[in-house]
Amino acid sequence: MKHFLTVKDIDSLPQWVAEAIALKQDPYQFKNLGRGKTICLLFFNNSLRTRLSTQKAAIHLGMEVMVMNFGNEGWSLEYEDGLIMDQGTSEHIREAAQVVSQYCDMVAIRAFAGLKDKSKDEAEEVLMGFTQFASVPVVNMESSTAHPLQALADAITLAENKITAKPKVVLSWAPHPKALPHAVANSFVRMIKRQEVDFSITHPEGYELNPEITEGCPVAYDQEKALENADFIYVKNWSSYTHYGQILSKDANWMMTSEKLGNAKFMHCLPVRRNVVVEDVVLDGTQSLVVEQAKNRTFSAQIVLKKLLEEL
Repeated sequence: MKHFLTVKDIDSLPQWVAEAIALKQDPYQFKNLGRGKTICLLFFNNSLRTRLSTQKAAIHLGMEVMVMNFGNEGWSLEYEDGLIMDQGTSEHIREAAQVVSQYCDMVAIRAFAGLKDKSKDEAEEVLMGFTQFASVPVVNMESSTAHPLQALADAITLAENKITAKPKVVLSWAPHPKALPHAVANSFVRMIKRQEVDFSITHPEGYELNPEITEGCPVAYDQEKALENADFIYVKNWSSYTHYGQILSKDANWMMTSEKLGNAKFMHCLPVRRNVVVEDVVLDGTQSLVVEQAKNRTFSAQIVLKKLLEEL
């Protein structure tokens, strides 16, 4: 594995999950693997769990960590070739990626979708720009269309909490006041399709995800029917894909409640808006796995970094 960019880079999901769970028992068991190595974390967007969990994962492996918030600390980057750079951008990705590569042994990137231009977002110009021009491994800490570290943490959480061989898992849309990207939902679907589960997606009409990603997945527009007898309910908002980046509905009836949850375990990637996406009693209840998911972000990142370090 040269880079970790999507869930597709996981060669054996069950094996990675098992290794990550083993790491939780002794997080420092491979602390010599990263000794003398440096990872540079570049954030083009805000972060809490991703930043801290990836730093902690690197520390567990003995790595040094450098962090830069590109939004307010770095020069604005240009990604297109052949331009006369006499406008807003100050530095080209060609130079920036090569320079960063000289300062570290691995670089991790977080850059959200703009939700204005679908083709531009799907081109992943920030992530792919660094992948093309950096001379060190690149890790995706969430890009325009994918959040594989979160999906891997979700797989770990499912493995630790399932009580049946083939649990029923439902991904449910929820209302939100802002237009949100598709990255988490996309990667969750890609990950769950590799699991032995009874999976379906429920959302209002018009909120269909990229059909290339959801191909083969049952979709229901009746949320309460879709949630019946679920073992795990993963709740997430996303904006329209067809009417790209638009909010088509803020229907509060899609908020997750304890009545809808039933006996299922509740999952969400965080941050979450209380009493908009999910009511307090669900988040604070014993069926909520959100804090466990956040903890597992450290070990999803650690198994990824370990795999990459073993190839250096």
